Amino acid sequence: MGGNSPCASCKLLRRRCAKDCIFAPYFPSDDPHNFAIVHKVFGASNISKMLQELPVQQRVDAVSSLVYEANARVRDPVYGCVGAISYLQNQVSQLQMQLAVAQAEILCLQMQQEPMVPTPQILDQVDDKSFVLHNQYLNFANSSTNVIHDHSLKRESIFGDMVS
Repeated sequence: MGGNSPCASCKLLRRRCAKDCIFAPYFPSDDPHNFAIVHKVFGASNISKMLQELPVQQRVDAVSSLVYEANARVRDPVYGCVGAISYLQNQVSQLQMQLAVAQAEILCLQMQQEPMVPTPQILDQVDDKSFVLHNQYLNFANSSTNVIHDHSLKRESIFGDMVS
């Protein structure tokens, strides 16, 4: 900023904010929390070096990423963003599995509602093995014990609430 009000970084570091301050455009004085958390995780010197190495048009995105990563690091010091990404990937996998189970159940219900009327040609082609497999499939589909409920996968989300 260079004027009357120093930027958040200069305010936190207790130094005079120069006109060409590298932090001023990205860490305004009205939001000191962002710089404080980024400074705590990465250090002012490292942030300054990173910003100086980037073209001006990429710095806003870089600062946004640094703030996000710093917040994630504070919440999860070991994994940071990777922990959040891994958690979300696991959640997507679980939802895909639930969707596949639901689609299989829908297919079973459709097959039960629309029984196939065997024609003499089909009866000639059907052997005992396929009849047994078909009956086993119907027994599996009708059974309510086939749905997997694993409540041991409950875990605290990145927002602090418990999710499964």
